[in-house]
Amino acid sequence: MKRHGIAYFAAAILIAAVSSVSIGCEKLRARDHLNKGVQAYKSARYAEAVEHFKTSVDLDPTFATSRLYLATAYMSQYIPGADSPENIEMHKLAKENFLKVLEQNPGDKIAVASLASLHYTQAQGINDLDKKLAKLDEAKVWYEKLAEVDPTNKEAYYSLGVIVWAKWYPALMTERAKLGMKAEDPGPIKDKKVKEALKEKWSGLVDQGLKHLEKALEIDKEYDDAMAYMNLLIREKADLADSPEEYKKQVEVADNWVQKALETKKIKAARQPANQGIVQDAK
Repeated sequence: MKRHGIAYFAAAILIAAVSSVSIGCEKLRARDHLNKGVQAYKSARYAEAVEHFKTSVDLDPTFATSRLYLATAYMSQYIPGADSPENIEMHKLAKENFLKVLEQNPGDKIAVASLASLHYTQAQGINDLDKKLAKLDEAKVWYEKLAEVDPTNKEAYYSLGVIVWAKWYPALMTERAKLGMKAEDPGPIKDKKVKEALKEKWSGLVDQGLKHLEKALEIDKEYDDAMAYMNLLIREKADLADSPEEYKKQVEVADNWVQKALETKKIKAARQPANQGIVQDAK
């Protein structure tokens, strides 16, 4: 009985060792397919990259990096606004795989940022305003999540500000059109009831958008894109001013942001030749 037990134990050790070697080989093969997939991805051979990443995930389902690349390869093939079954499938597979990454690591910054971007770009391809706004709301949820897991991510706050503008601007333009006002006509809106209704519904949200953009600028003081949207939100919020004088003051503030954005672009552009020279010298 003792010899039988020893033999059984030795066999169990051998099986475990063989299994360990097998698992190790699969992990090595998974990484090999990942490397091949990355090379194909860098060369924009996305379909080929997908097959390598899929194989890598099959060989090692715990290898989150392969899953992340797989989702990214699907997303790279997605075209906003294209209604073909293949394109819709690319969006679906990208979303599913990013979500699977988050199942393993809920705080994965790349997966959260990618899901936010995926929903936002999808919204850009939607013509129906109500459906577009609904998709922007989904993107907003993910950008809020991104700000939560990565508080120093300026893109998260900037995008939240842009989404506010994307929702507010058509609402404002619709009411202006109803009143016979052209886009270039100065404000404020003269119909008091219309103005008060817009204030009640949108003023708080626009202020929130401005705070998001201010946060983005705290993170990057030279974020000229955020400056441009500060201008837009302030300029359009001026339509809700109580008097023409207040309207003019807010427009002046908006103009200052335009000027600051232009000056910042020039400063950043002026640095480029110097930076390129440093890189060339280093070579």
